[in-house]
Amino acid sequence: MKEDEFIREVNEEYRRDRAAEIWKRYSGVFIGIAVLVVLGIGGWRFWQHEQQVQAEAASRRFDEAVRTAKDKGADAAKTFEAVAADAPGGYRVLARLRAAAEAGKVEPAAGAKAYAAIADDNAVGQGLRDVARLRGALLRLDADDPEALNTLQGLATPTNAFRHTAREMLGLSALRKGDFDGAGRWFDQIAADRETPQGLRQRLEVYIALVAGGKVQVSDATPAPQAAPPPPQVTR
Repeated sequence: MKEDEFIREVNEEYRRDRAAEIWKRYSGVFIGIAVLVVLGIGGWRFWQHEQQVQAEAASRRFDEAVRTAKDKGADAAKTFEAVAADAPGGYRVLARLRAAAEAGKVEPAAGAKAYAAIADDNAVGQGLRDVARLRGALLRLDADDPEALNTLQGLATPTNAFRHTAREMLGLSALRKGDFDGAGRWFDQIAADRETPQGLRQRLEVYIALVAGGKVQVSDATPAPQAAPPPPQVTR
């Protein structure tokens, strides 16, 4: 047993000497790593704090812009553009979307252009880019812009979150042009989709009835209205 204790003590002494040697040789490296870790954590916390401060400031500016937008008319878009200029990520995109919406109220083409800039920005999340595509297409739809229809068709795919609105708008556009077959195909897709919102299903009943009615035919053989008979003569 004494021999075992002696060997154990020798081993422990060796490990202590080895550790002291390693520390003496690499102590500067260890201290540097420790300092970097402390500075990294401190910098991360400081960055988080700054982000929170900026987000809170952007939130206040965004809320103020929303409250004053109604009174600014044509200048409302510029108000949100000013917020987007220096707001952090999330509020920057929200302000850009709202600026595009306000611009679209005054000039649809300008609003559609602003939405297109958001849709083409790879730094924006895919969901918000699709929102911009949808809203931009709706602004161009009344002008019979073929690109608007192409955009809506791209959003009408079975996995897209905005397929319900896209299909409804495509169906109504076809209905407005008298393309009852095309409208019916879009409305059929809405009806077959199990995730179609209830409100859209209720409107769908009206759309299907309009498609079923088809075009109203006015016959040339419709008899002209006859003149009213003269009043009876009163004899005395």
